[in-house]
Amino acid sequence: MVNGKVIAFIGLGHMGGPMAASLVRAGHRVLGYDVVPRSLDAAAAAGVTPAASAAACAAEADVVVTMLPSGRHVLALYREEGLLDAARPGTLFIDCSTIDVADARLAHEAATAAGHRALDAPVSGGVVGAEAATLTFMAGGSPDEFTAAEPLLAAMGRKSVHCGGPGAGQAAKICNNMILGISMIAVSEAFVLGESLGLTHQALYDVASTASGQCWALTVNCPVPGPVPTSPANRDYRPGFAAPLMAKDLGLAANAVRSAGVRAELGLRAAELYQAFASGDGADQDFSGIVESIRQRSADGPARPEREGAGS
Repeated sequence: MVNGKVIAFIGLGHMGGPMAASLVRAGHRVLGYDVVPRSLDAAAAAGVTPAASAAACAAEADVVVTMLPSGRHVLALYREEGLLDAARPGTLFIDCSTIDVADARLAHEAATAAGHRALDAPVSGGVVGAEAATLTFMAGGSPDEFTAAEPLLAAMGRKSVHCGGPGAGQAAKICNNMILGISMIAVSEAFVLGESLGLTHQALYDVASTASGQCWALTVNCPVPGPVPTSPANRDYRPGFAAPLMAKDLGLAANAVRSAGVRAELGLRAAELYQAFASGDGADQDFSGIVESIRQRSADGPARPEREGAGS
């Protein structure tokens, strides 16, 4: 265990705040920093000790955990804003942000060049998982760094998987969320089709949830109200996992798809659909709210092939 060590946590928003609170409950001393004062205040109420700056956190810490919006923010914090310089030699840096694979590797190189240890460890489970400490961590880095981080990850989540070397955690995250985004669109299209054919939501759910259409997007985050009472569809699509975050993750997946030369046509199309949804009505909705967009576009007219040669 790493009990008794000082943990710096930088980025105390909807995900980072509850994660830092979990570390406090596990008995760690957690120093926190966020550029948003109300996030810092909420973390302080949960037992996190506020710091004046990110560098001030790192200067006292044995482990630095970051949860930031993008790779640009992580790299700027590491390199231009002096986080790596402020930390003691050998500090373990755990980045839980979801960022581009290439940026994760650059962050790892910067940390190790400065004499530190590094692990990319993005998460799955959303705000609900962060609050309940049931997140899944996908980690990239050396086996030794993963072993050192495991007790902390266990305090914040239910499962952690060592996926490989630097950047492998981010690779696993974007692949997983590409599956999730595509499957949510498929489930949503099926419900809208079922409506047009006279099926009730419950009837379709009862069949698909116990047949070959079964998936997380259906049985846990069902995009229509009724069949799964705990799904966001029953709360006017108040986000568990917000559509803009799905659009971000699918955008990262699309970048990787193009770089790798993979013919992931559904992944690229899912990225397009979620970008459009998140830029419009879905800006403050759960990602399952895309069913409303599909329903609206269906009402506007039948689907037509968008590319020459598509369809029959």
